[in-house]
Amino acid sequence: MTARRFEYLAEAVEDAAEAFRWYNERSPAAADGFWLELRRARQLVAERPETWNPYLHSTRCFRLNRFPYGLVYIERGDRVIGVAVAHLKRRPGYWRKRLRDAEGGSPETP
Repeated sequence: MTARRFEYLAEAVEDAAEAFRWYNERSPAAADGFWLELRRARQLVAERPETWNPYLHSTRCFRLNRFPYGLVYIERGDRVIGVAVAHLKRRPGYWRKRLRDAEGGSPETP
């Protein structure tokens, strides 16, 4: 199966960086685990974006293993766009305003 092109909105990259920094201040090993799990999520979502359940505001969400975060994304033609790397227990849907920017998503890569 051919993976779709995966892009992150710049705000999603900042979400990921902020979470990484938080974990890194407490445990570099946890931060590395978070980063690896996010990379795994991106790869799996790019390969089969339709696999994960519908989430808020017409998105889908891949829930990270061992971490209370999800990779929130939408499908747009031949692309998958990461809209947020969201903490799943705080401020649900805070990223909703990003959806209108998703059509022009930038190819950032955590």
